[in-house]
Amino acid sequence: MSSETQLSLFDDSTFDQRELIPTGAKISIPAGTYSTMAELAQHCDRCHRCVLGDTRTHAVVGRGNLKAPIMVVGEAPGQNEDETGLPFVGKSGQLLEKILASVDLSTEEDIYIANINKCRPPDNRVPTTEEMTACKPYLLEQIRLVDPKIILLTGATALKGLTGDKRAITKIRGQWLEWEGRLCMPIFHPSYLLRNPSKERGSPKWLMWQDIQAVRAKLDEIRKTT
Repeated sequence: MSSETQLSLFDDSTFDQRELIPTGAKISIPAGTYSTMAELAQHCDRCHRCVLGDTRTHAVVGRGNLKAPIMVVGEAPGQNEDETGLPFVGKSGQLLEKILASVDLSTEEDIYIANINKCRPPDNRVPTTEEMTACKPYLLEQIRLVDPKIILLTGATALKGLTGDKRAITKIRGQWLEWEGRLCMPIFHPSYLLRNPSKERGSPKWLMWQDIQAVRAKLDEIRKTT
């Protein structure tokens, strides 16, 4: 083999690193890897960075306005989401839509929805730390592409998965946090509200009403100053 041929083996000028990304969690996904959400979705559909890729029906990437000012981050897909390939389409999703609509926010204009994990964990269990870590680079790319002004973290898993904060959601919900220069607010997951239907003062649903009003007010404030 000539030295020129040998050197050509190390010439990566035509090598596309993205082709390796779905094969394992050890391969990084640098910021700026994807130019569109469609590109990212194609890789998620054939991703095996963790074991959840072995049992999914569809990867669940996101839905809503790709330039939304608010991004909602959930935990992981359930059965309905796995079957449809869309996040928050079951009972929790229906309640989320009602919560957003109560302050005149819609997924068509104001909201983009994604999850910490793109594939459904067996029996809807909580994703493991390793599974969340493997999938987090996709979420970071989604945040970069959408570039939201506000991120709503629904439940403790979403809070921990994105920010690393391990505090209980009951202790931290409704508080504004800063993460990577962005405003974030942890809120109750809609499924938690379904299990706690009371609307009495101090109940989870009552608290959610306070939180979503604060989100609406913050968005209005941001829009006035930009």
